[in-house]
Amino acid sequence: MEFGIIPPVRTGATADPDWMTAFARHVEGAGFESLVVVEHAVVVSDYTSTYPYAKSGKMPLPDDCRIPDPLDLMAFLAAVTERITLATGVLVVPNHQAVVLAKRIATVDVLSKGRVRMCLGVGWMDEELRATGADPRTRGRRMDETIEAMRVLWADSGPDGAFFEGDFVSFAHAHSFPKPARPGGVPLHIGGHSEAAARRAGRLGDGFQPLGLSAADLALRLSQMREAAEKAGRDPDAIEISVSGYLPTTTEEEVAAFETAGVDRMLVSTSMNEDLDGLADEVTTFATRFGPLS
Repeated sequence: MEFGIIPPVRTGATADPDWMTAFARHVEGAGFESLVVVEHAVVVSDYTSTYPYAKSGKMPLPDDCRIPDPLDLMAFLAAVTERITLATGVLVVPNHQAVVLAKRIATVDVLSKGRVRMCLGVGWMDEELRATGADPRTRGRRMDETIEAMRVLWADSGPDGAFFEGDFVSFAHAHSFPKPARPGGVPLHIGGHSEAAARRAGRLGDGFQPLGLSAADLALRLSQMREAAEKAGRDPDAIEISVSGYLPTTTEEEVAAFETAGVDRMLVSTSMNEDLDGLADEVTTFATRFGPLS
């Protein structure tokens, strides 16, 4: 099983270029497979939407948290690292226009020499979606179309270009270059906790990143993902599974259980230690316990 790591977003450190450079280089040297960044295009302070991963219904980030654009941050990190995969967890798809998003993702992938993995979600904060021009009521269909349209643009469409006709995005004779570094395009994983997310991963995803689930609910969602994949004529065993963990408390027993369950990757959140040296020590300790990580 591989390990990815999420920096301490709440501290605002992901917007500090010196801090992020040192952190990224350290986790790459420690053997982590991926560095995972998050997205909020905007936070609306008086939101009434329910954050689904906390009992309070409120996200654990302050309204004024410095959260850089994930693709811009990944491009920056690509320039200061050499091997580590750069991933999102998650990118809120309805915030983005599909053709522009396809270009941006492909560009970072090419410039990083094929080190991008995208975990995509529909978003939970309706107020954020409305601020970016999206209708929360159509977020699922918009996400499906975006995934399909991006893959059409990334494929070799020949001299006639690419064609796509949908409710939210349409184009004809479209040429989008550069193409992603890998022939199959950038891996697109689906993040979320719902049945809809599990089934979307089965139908469309290269991977599934279930969030905030108990062991029983995780087993149910994986079953639903596999069922949807088989119904779509896809191999469910080819869909990667990434689960969440916490750097300071992950145990050997948890890792062994996930490995037995066929999990491919654990993405560990970091403590809120803004002291780089202290956090680097936590990273090193984790790598020593579970290494070699990659």
